Amino acid sequence: MTIAELSPPGAEPITLAEARAHLRLDDGAEDELLAALVRTAREHLEHVTGLALIARSFRLYLDAWPASRMIQIVRGPVQAIDSVTVYDDAGMPVEVALSGAVLDGAARPARLMLPELPAPGLALNGIEIDFTAGFGEAGTDVPDTLKRALLTHVAAMFELRGVLSASDQPGAVPPGYERLVAPFRIRRL
Repeated sequence: MTIAELSPPGAEPITLAEARAHLRLDDGAEDELLAALVRTAREHLEHVTGLALIARSFRLYLDAWPASRMIQIVRGPVQAIDSVTVYDDAGMPVEVALSGAVLDGAARPARLMLPELPAPGLALNGIEIDFTAGFGEAGTDVPDTLKRALLTHVAAMFELRGVLSASDQPGAVPPGYERLVAPFRIRRL
């Protein structure tokens, strides 16, 4: 199972004004650096939690349908299933009808049941499921706890700006960060 991001987020969960206020910066002299640190903090948080903070399109690639018929989507929260495509023996795409599909997008991981599961003809990545995941289109849709984690992470990286370049971040995870993001992580046994 592979998940690819099809489109970047249209915004970041925290604005430059919020980052400046948190860092008590009076002007926009550091805005370019702050924008890079906000993006890095978001990417890190999304990686460790499996969440998409801002809504955008993804594609899930599968080699075969799961035996249980329950398709798990680990990137969430899933808002919608946009399309399901299966490639036949000739490598031609066949759209799977979504009528009757059942999605539990809020579950972690999200769960999808399709009424019809046509067999893929390709041995690898013969099934593509395009979906939209994220809390919403704007930072105001993101839970405050996650925004607080982002702000503390940006502040820690900002402190290290003379030690590490923005491309080498995240150089540190601040104290308390793990407690803030722990309820949003998927735990596996």
